[in-house]
Amino acid sequence: MTRRAVVRGIGHYLPERIVPNSEFEKTLETSDEWIRSRSGIERRHFAAEGQTTSDMAARAARAALEDAGLAVDQIDAIVVATSTADLTFPSAATMVQAELGMTQGFAFDVQAVCAGFVFALANANALILSGQADRVVVIGAETFSRLMDWSDRGTCVLFGDGAGALVLEAGDGVGSTEDRGILACDLNSDGRHRDILYVDGGVSTHSTGHLRMQGKEVFRHAVEKLAATAHTALEKIGLSGADVDWIVPHQANLRIIKGTAQRMGVPMERVVVTVQDHGNTSAASIPLALSVGKARGQIKTNDLVVVEAIGGGLAWGSVVLRW
Repeated sequence: MTRRAVVRGIGHYLPERIVPNSEFEKTLETSDEWIRSRSGIERRHFAAEGQTTSDMAARAARAALEDAGLAVDQIDAIVVATSTADLTFPSAATMVQAELGMTQGFAFDVQAVCAGFVFALANANALILSGQADRVVVIGAETFSRLMDWSDRGTCVLFGDGAGALVLEAGDGVGSTEDRGILACDLNSDGRHRDILYVDGGVSTHSTGHLRMQGKEVFRHAVEKLAATAHTALEKIGLSGADVDWIVPHQANLRIIKGTAQRMGVPMERVVVTVQDHGNTSAASIPLALSVGKARGQIKTNDLVVVEAIGGGLAWGSVVLRW
């Protein structure tokens, strides 16, 4: 038998405030048509004043646990992917642990920006395969609205807030690609490209900072690297794009999503797209899309799913799993 990390439950949370593109027309030289044509985004959610990343993460975790039919005392670990933790320390994950009333196990954060959930998923998979944990809640949660320069129309219209969570549970397989659970992971980074997507502040620079991005360069790297990492992960288990039921990509830009799918030879009918409703929620975007995709009836048991993301660093990667 082969030990696998199997998806047991999924859930998400979105803040109540919905911000349509038209709201930006009041303060910026932009328009609904301009934003849609360049990104595919129509609206996004913004966290309420005082609402934190850990609060949203805990809400998403509760939804995932309910979907899994599990109680918090049955969980061994929490891994939170975020670049917008409530405080410098302690971790958002330990705050979620406390909010859920979880007094056993352990919790920690992963920071790989928009690729964070993929990195967190790979780490949770390793914890389960090594026997360190049997059940792990993996969360992506962000309040990117707190990082925006509201005078920069090239960035502030693209991002939103939210959280998604997934429960992984140890299960047995036969060692084939027909097993349910995570089948392959591929992680990458290249720090030479730091300056094309970053926040211009932090603890050791004594400033909060705002998100800065060279959009054309990010686009170029994203399409190339997302398709490549997905191919690499699939090749590890002897599969190709033709075997994939669903691609669930990082929801950053509709043009990037379409370009990546085309390079993989996968039709858009087999791609879960939520960017129009959520904008770019960074590490939260993939678990949000997985949760919405399941709720829509798109993702079903035994479907082969590829998740892929790229973010600042640059950091990028993919995970192949059977739902």
